Amino acid sequence: MDEDAGNSAEFCGTAARLRIAVGRVARRLRQAHAVGELTLSEVSVLARLERQGPATPGALAELERVRPQAMGTTLAALEERGLVTRRPDAEDGRRVVMSVTDTGRGVLDDRRSESTQRIARVLTAEFTAAERRQLLDAVPLLERLAERL
Repeated sequence: MDEDAGNSAEFCGTAARLRIAVGRVARRLRQAHAVGELTLSEVSVLARLERQGPATPGALAELERVRPQAMGTTLAALEERGLVTRRPDAEDGRRVVMSVTDTGRGVLDDRRSESTQRIARVLTAEFTAAERRQLLDAVPLLERLAERL
């Protein structure tokens, strides 16, 4: 087996293990939230608006890699709960721009706090300082991977 073929098999194996591990973490965090809370799609859009600022529904659909109709449904649910607001685009009044509300920020803060505390408790109890450093060092790589998928 040549080196490229060996690397390819290794990369595929790493990709599979990473997919399973990230999926398990997401699933376990999701299981801790009550029925009727925000969906993962809603949380993702709300967090993106908080982090990157106001955006059009079309831009959000593209960034989240979903169909515009699906984004419309997500935004309608968030707007109905008072977590986002829509206003005319200052540059093009025919378009709308979505923004996160103070209530939306509060929901994100609460959700982050719960999930973050769960993760922090496990990291403190089950991981060494060196292992926590390794995870911290991997975060930018995982963020970049998430943006490129």
